[in-house]
Amino acid sequence: MYVHYHQDYWNTWLPLAEFAYNNSDHNSTKQSLVFTVYGRDPKFDSAKITQDTPAGKLSKKIQSVQQDVKRELEVAINRFKSYVDKIRASPHVFNPGDMVWLSSKNIKSTKPTKKLSERWLGPFSILKKVSTNAYHLRLPSQ
Repeated sequence: MYVHYHQDYWNTWLPLAEFAYNNSDHNSTKQSLVFTVYGRDPKFDSAKITQDTPAGKLSKKIQSVQQDVKRELEVAINRFKSYVDKIRASPHVFNPGDMVWLSSKNIKSTKPTKKLSERWLGPFSILKKVSTNAYHLRLPSQ
């Protein structure tokens, strides 16, 4: 899609981009969004647009499409899950006495701007393990 250098009329092309997106096959469902919702692809021939599909036939077709989409989505979910499971790291186990860094994300700083504050504080010694991902740390007194 072409939009000229000044990019001041891109919104006139937006409906065409939306139409193209809705009519392209998607990886997870293997079909277009329009086909998924309406049970058929849009017709471009104006002579064919006036032809109606009987309601019963259309209803069965839409149900079939929805079943196909459900099956494809289950396959996609399993594919995404297996991918995420491969890259998901198991949490590191720390023991009392280990030295760790503490994120300053939820700690108020005395500095005027958080942008220049330290992102990590420490290292601090672990006193005890509270749960799988929570520990009591030996922090300096203020």
